Amino acid sequence: MKADLIVGVQWGDEGKGKIVDMLAQKYDMVCRSQGGHNAGHTIWVDGVRFALHLIPSGVLNPKAINIIGNGVVMSPESIIKEMEQFEGLEGRLFISDKAHLNLPYHALIDQAHERLKGDKAIGTTGKGIGPAYSDKINRVGIRTGEILNPEKLCQNILDYFSQNRSIFDVLEIDTPNEKELLVELQGYKEKLGAFITNTTNMVWKALDEDKKILLEGAQGTMLDIDHGTYPYVTSSATVSAGACTGLGINPKDIGKVTGIVKAYCTRVGNGPFPSEDIGEDGKRLGEQGHEFGTTTGRSRRCGWFDAVACRYASRLNGCDELALMKLDVLDGFKEIKVCVAYELNGEEIDYLPSDLENVKPIYKIFQGWEKSVGARKFEDLPEQAQEYVRLIEEISQTKVGMISTSPERLDTIIISNSAIEDNK
Repeated sequence: MKADLIVGVQWGDEGKGKIVDMLAQKYDMVCRSQGGHNAGHTIWVDGVRFALHLIPSGVLNPKAINIIGNGVVMSPESIIKEMEQFEGLEGRLFISDKAHLNLPYHALIDQAHERLKGDKAIGTTGKGIGPAYSDKINRVGIRTGEILNPEKLCQNILDYFSQNRSIFDVLEIDTPNEKELLVELQGYKEKLGAFITNTTNMVWKALDEDKKILLEGAQGTMLDIDHGTYPYVTSSATVSAGACTGLGINPKDIGKVTGIVKAYCTRVGNGPFPSEDIGEDGKRLGEQGHEFGTTTGRSRRCGWFDAVACRYASRLNGCDELALMKLDVLDGFKEIKVCVAYELNGEEIDYLPSDLENVKPIYKIFQGWEKSVGARKFEDLPEQAQEYVRLIEEISQTKVGMISTSPERLDTIIISNSAIEDNK
């Protein structure tokens, strides 16, 4: 049995949580491979809203095992708070002993760096993700398994501060109080110790036993550290290949890859966003789509669907199909745009250049439609919405396999083949 993979194809916030939650009802194990509590998955079930940041979206399936892999940087404070939403997690949630810790001082470093950059700030969430990954790469990070020996960990952290005191002075960050730090770490051990284990072996065993496994990441392809809009990116590999290193599996273990895209585009933070609409349409997309960050509450920048970026991301991830989210947010627009190419230095291009700062979008304009919300069959969509889906398939060169028409789990159109094939 191979593990199926869900990956964000835009700048994150595509709606991965709903699809993973819906699919997870049929899987034995759901695994998170990268990112930290800067990510947020919002899931609606029977009118109840769940906000997840570190726990895999499969937590709402009482029969599924949930794995936080070694590629994640984990905030003990955040996950302890998140775990309070649920009962009976022992035996259902496991944390890799090789995942790196994101401790409170990492957030202080993150925020200090952003202040020092002034108007050149990247626009991070300030959650400490970058500094935690930096420590990992610099080989001075702290792994989750070290929580099990809080006395030794306490001394290691104090040594770290001592060795980097000059840097912390510039950043105006004080050395933790030893007694308070030890109490904090002992609390982490008490609340998290039972969940920490060798998750790589767990995933291998599940694969060997032909268990159904679903893999999920955080953020989206355009925020990938290597392939995104650098330097306005996150600090981990958000593409499908990142699931391998983030969980300890090999490429041959990956089965179906589903790319999640919104029917329009959003972005949080700074950086290039070719199809952004800073006018009334962009404002309306944000209002109708309730585009506020699950983690930070920040308003998201909104714009039209970027089919060029989608094709790039789909190829990069090896997407077998797309799940098109929030189609209903476009209800009521007189005209709807799709970015089908770019203009760069006076030339029309159909590919994603390394530098998106200077491109201008070239749009195809569609007639809008009145109502798609709640539709559960493709033929129930307005004709204009069906045409919109077909164009997305054509330009992205990837079939659309699912369409979400509201936040509710059941308001999802499942398409056995492509929309084009079903409507020839």
